[in-house]
Amino acid sequence: MAQILLLHSVYGLRPAVHAAADRLRAAGHQVHTPDLFDGKTFEDVEQGMAYKEEVGSDELLRRAVTAAAPLITPGGPGLVYAGFSLGAALAQNLALADERARALLLLHGTSDLREDAATEIPVQLHVAEPDAFESEDWLNAWYLLMTRAGADVEVHRYRGAGHVYTDPDLADFDAEAAARTWGVALDFLAELDG
Repeated sequence: MAQILLLHSVYGLRPAVHAAADRLRAAGHQVHTPDLFDGKTFEDVEQGMAYKEEVGSDELLRRAVTAAAPLITPGGPGLVYAGFSLGAALAQNLALADERARALLLLHGTSDLREDAATEIPVQLHVAEPDAFESEDWLNAWYLLMTRAGADVEVHRYRGAGHVYTDPDLADFDAEAAARTWGVALDFLAELDG
């Protein structure tokens, strides 16, 4: 099974992230959930975004790299990078920089891609439709750039769901969309071994 680095959203390392990790572990995966926010969690996106800005994007990326580094072993299996929203953006950056990355699972978010990005990993994105943080134009451009980079990309859209619709403690929660997301994501991860 896969070794997964699962990065939290701007809300911090909340119970929903631990529940997701437990769900992945129950399917036989090794899951690591580093705390990039030093124990801070937030109840609303504005507070989380303010803390993200206070810490800074470069520092958050450094923290994510530091969390991933011990999991990358020469000759060992590549990591599956995964994340929620902000964590998805960080996971994408890490995966594209890791030539041994095994896959990329993005929940509720993406990141910029360099024009010269290159990868052959499978990528699965789950996102609300519409999504206040991932516009239609943005997602179309992201998809084109990711496929041009060589990734095998799947995009799953969930009409009417809120941005972080997999977190049952947030107003965005959509039980049906969350259940569908986890079913598809678990199949995606299982196929890595097939």
